Amino acid sequence: MAGVLAGVTVIELAGIGPGPFCGMMLADHGARVIRVERPGTSSRFGDGGNRDILNRNRERIELDLKDPAAIEQLKDLVKTADALIEGYRPGVIERMGIGPDVLLGINPKLVIGRMTGWGQDGPMAPLAGHDINYIALSGALHSYGRKGEKPTFPVNAVGDFGGGGMMLAFGVVAGVLHARSGGAGQVVDCAMVDGAAILSAMTYTFLGNGQWRDERGVNLLDSGTHFYDTYETKDGKYISLGSIEPQFYAILMEKTGLAGDPDFVQQMNPMKWDELKERMTALILTKTRDEWCAIMDGTDICFAPVLSLKEAPQHPHNVARSTFVEDGGMIQPAPAPRFSATPAPPVKLAGR
Repeated sequence: MAGVLAGVTVIELAGIGPGPFCGMMLADHGARVIRVERPGTSSRFGDGGNRDILNRNRERIELDLKDPAAIEQLKDLVKTADALIEGYRPGVIERMGIGPDVLLGINPKLVIGRMTGWGQDGPMAPLAGHDINYIALSGALHSYGRKGEKPTFPVNAVGDFGGGGMMLAFGVVAGVLHARSGGAGQVVDCAMVDGAAILSAMTYTFLGNGQWRDERGVNLLDSGTHFYDTYETKDGKYISLGSIEPQFYAILMEKTGLAGDPDFVQQMNPMKWDELKERMTALILTKTRDEWCAIMDGTDICFAPVLSLKEAPQHPHNVARSTFVEDGGMIQPAPAPRFSATPAPPVKLAGR
């Protein structure tokens, strides 16, 4: 099992967060990813450093990129590579003597993926930041949270990984396809603020069409409704409901005993949402999560229990699809997406 990206070679200048996530995505699907780390990295982190899921499936070498001899070794690797990815601030690799002009001079087909928060240019480009700041500037963070409450960030999924590492992986693969089709190598300027913005494209669609109020917790998909939200159950756990379409909403009404209720018939009346949510909240609290699963599982309500990180790998659906795998005693998400003819090779944690 070689993977769909077999034959692609990527040099990864070691970093944290979105860069390693991009490297993982490429390596999971068969690319040869050579992770260039500072000398002493392995010994400094010991066995614990090998248990970072984001660093799996790599080859690892140690180079001191402040040493001219190490820079020459890196340049030798670049000669036969398809791509190089890095996550330094703008201008850093130029000062190291391995900027895009240098690297493309060595290998005109090279794709140089540059992962930053603010981008390679713009007034904020040289400044420090983290996921929370990038999604804030994109407008995305403003939409996450409950009505009347402060914005709630979804850990670092939207900036670092969805808008960062995943976008960079897409950019690298697209660039390599272009180069292999006769085009030139190029720089992929992947900024997390850009990525978070484009992940919000549908929200901006709703806003532009007058279907979204520029407030938190009052809209169709941001916990504003009674039929698209999470609810606490009798045992202190939670379930999720997503019964938007009328046919799914009808099943929700049936299974909750609310069918025919004159108030709940007004599903899409925003003036009723607060009242109906209060009633739905009280109703869901009358049963445990497992009791609601027994009622709603196997239906088209658009329902799922809210599982913890420890529970999710044990759910029958995830078990049947092998959504999670184990290596080195570490339960971890399996490579995704799935390819029928070129499935991903088995995962291996760093150092294994």
